[in-house]
Amino acid sequence: MHVHVDELLHDDHTPRASAAALWSLLEQLGPDEIEARQAATELDILTMGITFTVYSDGENIDRAWPFDVVPRIIDGDEWTQVEAGLAQRLRAVNMFIDDIYNEQRIVADGVFPAELLEDSVNFRPECVGAKPKFGVWAHISGSDLVRDDDGTFYVLEDNLRVPSGVSYVIENRAVTKRAFPELFGQNRIRPVDTYTDELNKLLTSLAPDGVDDPTLAVLTPGIFNSAYFEHSFLAQRMGAELVEGSDLVVGDDDCVYMHTVEGRERVHVIYRRIDDLFIDPDAFRPDSLLGAAGLMRAWKAGNVGIANAPGAGVADDKCVYAWMPDIIRYYLDEEPKIANVPTYRCMYEDEREYVLAHLDELVTKPANESGGYGITIGSRATEDELTACAEAILADPRNWVAQPIINLSTVPTLIDGELQPRHVDLRPFILTGASSYVTAGGLTRVALQEGSLIVNSSQGGGSKDTWIVDTGGRPPSARSSQSQSQSQSQSQSQSSNGGEA
Repeated sequence: MHVHVDELLHDDHTPRASAAALWSLLEQLGPDEIEARQAATELDILTMGITFTVYSDGENIDRAWPFDVVPRIIDGDEWTQVEAGLAQRLRAVNMFIDDIYNEQRIVADGVFPAELLEDSVNFRPECVGAKPKFGVWAHISGSDLVRDDDGTFYVLEDNLRVPSGVSYVIENRAVTKRAFPELFGQNRIRPVDTYTDELNKLLTSLAPDGVDDPTLAVLTPGIFNSAYFEHSFLAQRMGAELVEGSDLVVGDDDCVYMHTVEGRERVHVIYRRIDDLFIDPDAFRPDSLLGAAGLMRAWKAGNVGIANAPGAGVADDKCVYAWMPDIIRYYLDEEPKIANVPTYRCMYEDEREYVLAHLDELVTKPANESGGYGITIGSRATEDELTACAEAILADPRNWVAQPIINLSTVPTLIDGELQPRHVDLRPFILTGASSYVTAGGLTRVALQEGSLIVNSSQGGGSKDTWIVDTGGRPPSARSSQSQSQSQSQSQSQSSNGGEA
């Protein structure tokens, strides 16, 4: 039997200090009233049009956002440490990306292998020599966190291209406030709805020099994209334009304009929600209809800010992730404040042999897939699935990593009228520019099937509101940040991501 940490309850089913008020209320309400409040939140979600799309349906029909009314609670003191660790990680990530596209000191110094870069599918030669503002490439990122069975937070992976989900963080809070209004008066719960203001400030700061009141635009692939709800949500909240590629044109002056009923209007900053390869058919895929021809030329000329910067995805690679502890030490001369999940890199023979001999004990995942696709959880795979996984690894070792199966923490979740433990992960969002901002908590994703470790919404997972509660007490003891020896690394991903992650 696996042992896991429940984030709201001790082993004797008494509530942890930060969850005492919530648990007391749930006991007073009883199952029928909790179900009634769950039903009210689901009606809210339908009424507000909070949706997501699952491509595997083959129909691209929006679904109501799956939500569980019982929130997850994290102590404020503990979260303050996590915040510092995430900000540290993104400082190092951005220094790494900037170095990779310029001097490549980390390669010359033998800390990062040149062959990993040469085989990277996300390295963009078109970005070599570019110097984005503040030296920042990954302006908006989402790092997935998990707790293991002793309560320690680990970074499971970094999403640096077009991470999605922050709109659901804000909407989850809105419906939870209506479900449990009495608790928001009793607890010091950190707000999440300042995110869009912070995002607006960040994007504004990326405007070309001398532009004080820039026009911001969110560039979306369109209504059939799984994250279209989020694209429109963010544009509306920021007062930005929501545009598609066909709305934009790059002029002979290398500036970006959008078509309006009153003529062309200059766009100064673009928050692009499409992958690099589609943003500019002149620079990347010539068949792309999603971007605008000449966008890279305008960006390189400094006439438009783009977030995230083209090429930022070079660090959004599960193989690069395995080097993050070394990257942090190299650029910051600091120890990582949050440990990586140990990771075996199949590109190295000794680690590959270990992985192939222990497939049934590991989670294997491709380096650049997203949405939980391509993952094999060894303990739950059939012999045929393990054989197929081994063949895939041998065919392209560079593209595979493996991690031990972590017994994720749980949070009580309303299932068939009862509160039952379900595994969760967490995606905080980090904004990086001249300064950094970390959401208070983030998107908690929950595996709704009993015992399942798959939390992705595209794989049938749900979500919860995440409360960072300031209790004034001391943070729980935490194992010191793991100094990850690359040759000993392993772990797992129940929640992979990539493009619109």
